[in-house]
Amino acid sequence: MTSDMTEHALGGDPLRSGFENPGDYGFETRAIRAGQPHDPRTGAVITPINLSTTFAQDAVGEPKYGYEYARTGNPTRHAYQECLASLEGATHGFAFASGLAAEDALLRLVQPGERILLGDDAYGGTFRLISRVHGEIGVDHEAVDLTDSDAIRAAWTPETRMIWLETPTNPLLTVFDIELMADVAHKLGGIVVVDNTFATPYLQQPLSLGADAVVHSATKYLGGHSDVVGGFIATSDDRIAEHLGFVQNAVGAVPGPFDCYLVLRGLKTLAVRMDRHCTNAAAVVSCLLDHPRVSTVLYPGLDGHPGHEVAARQMSNYGGMVSFRLVGGREAAEKLATSTEIFTLAESLGAVESLIEHPGVMTHASAAGSALEVPDDLIRISVGIESIDDLVNDLERALATT
Repeated sequence: MTSDMTEHALGGDPLRSGFENPGDYGFETRAIRAGQPHDPRTGAVITPINLSTTFAQDAVGEPKYGYEYARTGNPTRHAYQECLASLEGATHGFAFASGLAAEDALLRLVQPGERILLGDDAYGGTFRLISRVHGEIGVDHEAVDLTDSDAIRAAWTPETRMIWLETPTNPLLTVFDIELMADVAHKLGGIVVVDNTFATPYLQQPLSLGADAVVHSATKYLGGHSDVVGGFIATSDDRIAEHLGFVQNAVGAVPGPFDCYLVLRGLKTLAVRMDRHCTNAAAVVSCLLDHPRVSTVLYPGLDGHPGHEVAARQMSNYGGMVSFRLVGGREAAEKLATSTEIFTLAESLGAVESLIEHPGVMTHASAAGSALEVPDDLIRISVGIESIDDLVNDLERALATT
């Protein structure tokens, strides 16, 4: 179940057409078929974009197909929720208008006077939401080294309710042991939320490792084409699902049907795109490793990465994100970021085109002066699916100018 509707708006089981047991099928097949029956009226193989804001009822309080008002439920959103929940191995899925809207819904599980432990390397927008929005209503937080289970136990208080972790992290690509975090949190009476944006469900399955909920910025790899903003939460915990269903409807930060269609379309090619992202990223890393202008390369696929062993155990590959530090500090980093041609200087990540940014000034500026401040010589690149020789040559030309 992924919403308060039990049937597809056009009738029948949303996993019908020979697809009654989606767990029997592989990831790529589910990405294309789960939650997406052929249209019973026309035979269309693509889920329709249903723009209606209201739906006919057979009698007072008896919606004809289980839908009544588009904020509460929409057929296109329902298909998207069914599909992505299946890919995460979850029984419930909830779509939101942005990644931060999804995060906000989860953070509402923590009440004023309670506290959150988050990694000391987290996305700046997440830190801002926790510290300045939820912090202002009395939710406490502490940034902790989540690679150290003893540090978590030392930071835990009776008021702690949640461990919030990204893995790999944004932008330092730190890897956390999800299974270990879940074991520690559950023994202490808390829950674990994993931001799976960088890895995607194709490379990593947090719920199978004990996480209680998984959150995504669907804007990134899930959509995959820099043309939609969205967020998503997957869980198999009925209590969390009840909370999320209520917040999704009551707050109303839901995606429009066209946005749902775009992410659903992106999911169909997620596996093949991620394979290419990983291949290209590995080639870029090889280029950077021995470059005299690069002081450090941060990538979980490297044997020398502190989290490599954990990443090899809980991920099927290492992703398309690469960060590195430059000789010459901030000046060199900013010059490099403005010197590439194929890597576009822009925020965001996870799309088919390659992007480059300076996190300290751009995506993580809100963390400046805090425990989560990032080095000013750091560059983060989102390696796209272009011709790998072009990407490597572009970086080598730009590095020669720093």
